[in-house]
Amino acid sequence: MESKVIGHGTWYDKMAVQIIEREKRLGRSLDLLRTESGIGASGLPHIGSLADAARSHAVAQAIAEQGYKSELIAFSDDMDGLRKVPRGLPESLSKYIGFPVSTIPDPWGCHASFGSHMSSLLLDALDKCGIKYKFKSGFEVYKRGELKEEIETILKNFKRAGEIIKEEIGQEKYVEVLPYFAICERCGRIYTTRAYDFSIKEGRIFYRCEGAEIGGRKLEGCGYEGEANYLRGDGKLSWKVEFAARWRALDIRFEAYGKDIADSVRVNDRVCREILGYEPPLHVQYEMFLDKSGRKISKSAGNVFTPQVWFRYGSPQSLMLLVLKRFVGTRTLSIDDIPRYMDELDYLSDVYFDKRRVEDERERAKLKGLYLYCWTLNPPKEWKPHAPYRLLVNLASVAPEDNPIEFIKEKLKEYGYRLDPRDLEERAWYAVNWVRDFKVVKREPVELNEQERAALQELIELIAELETGEDIQSAVFTVARKHSIKPRDFFRTLYKILLGTQEGPRFGPYVATVGKRKVLNLLKEALNDQ
Repeated sequence: MESKVIGHGTWYDKMAVQIIEREKRLGRSLDLLRTESGIGASGLPHIGSLADAARSHAVAQAIAEQGYKSELIAFSDDMDGLRKVPRGLPESLSKYIGFPVSTIPDPWGCHASFGSHMSSLLLDALDKCGIKYKFKSGFEVYKRGELKEEIETILKNFKRAGEIIKEEIGQEKYVEVLPYFAICERCGRIYTTRAYDFSIKEGRIFYRCEGAEIGGRKLEGCGYEGEANYLRGDGKLSWKVEFAARWRALDIRFEAYGKDIADSVRVNDRVCREILGYEPPLHVQYEMFLDKSGRKISKSAGNVFTPQVWFRYGSPQSLMLLVLKRFVGTRTLSIDDIPRYMDELDYLSDVYFDKRRVEDERERAKLKGLYLYCWTLNPPKEWKPHAPYRLLVNLASVAPEDNPIEFIKEKLKEYGYRLDPRDLEERAWYAVNWVRDFKVVKREPVELNEQERAALQELIELIAELETGEDIQSAVFTVARKHSIKPRDFFRTLYKILLGTQEGPRFGPYVATVGKRKVLNLLKEALNDQ
């Protein structure tokens, strides 16, 4: 007997139930179940940054679908110090190495600080994707003293925290040094200070600015010795204990993390339990996105693929599909993937509105659920027909430069597509941008049997000789029957080669529009792939 589909049938629904059941066992309040995602503020946000928030948001939504109030906390790490100038950003930032990003002036002059500018880019992407969140600035949280209780408990037990850090990762520093970075009152840097004593009564931490190694280089301290008021945000906790403080103060019940910070999460889990007396949130570890060379996509590496780049060529929902489709496992990523995800989102739309049959009930539920979460549970009210992305790109490639959208609209109308004008214009612009920037869309190889190879070879020879679209259309039927292939199946093979889908416009008129030379080259490439 098959087990019941949970919620909308996705991984996120199963995780929501797991969180709820765990919280019941722990005996904690179920009045509000919070998930959390960190918002990096030290460089350009990449798609991995958005993925972290999107997944935590989907879990929060899945919790709500189970009948419990939930919310996503988007916590900006804007008290972190700038460790190096990420590639592509102004070199003038180098004089601020070691400064909290919330105190560095915005080089573009449109935000209160460099950190708030970087955070705003990711928040803008979250808004475009329909992700709802409660924003928390680390700078403001420390300034308002929201972590006061947690900071004081950690300070009182700093030797135990240091022992935990030493036991877990072998770092001995915090056995003697407080896990707190004060902002030097003289030079303005944060990582160069060494906190050696504190006074709970006065809300003070005593420090010396001794210097540190940051971003692979030695940064000299200014030698200043002073006091920091931890109640007004004169510094921040070390990452080795800060996660734990946030989880307890904000009552976080779920937070995923990347494998690159697994050690920090393990340490913070113990600090949370053994020092703060709070059971840490349920965790799931995910892998990083890699570029096609196999390097981790990161701010500092300079290979940042930002959500804003994706939005130039594809919809926010197609980006949500990328990040929500799979949770675990390393994935390579490039701009070449956008057309595939645009077409896959169309497929999910067909499944969701029962335009395509998926026999397996659980698979059907999962695909429909994935579509729902791509739209943050606010999908279109009705199904709308769509044109394959590669078809739009091919039309954009032959469209007049001065008015490509109207050309694409007219051609699709000729081909029998009845599309929503507003949706079509948006999708057409994605394709026009693609053509203007890249010219071609990566084609996936199509496997051909011997009959199909022979038929395709003959059709190529015929197309080269024929003049009109109608003659080419008739030739497909003639060749298919000659080689004992159902015409419908042969057309599907041609559409897979040219458009990456099983359906498309009338083949003959389409060839006439985009040009025989282009079509013949693609058909010949398909033969050479075999």
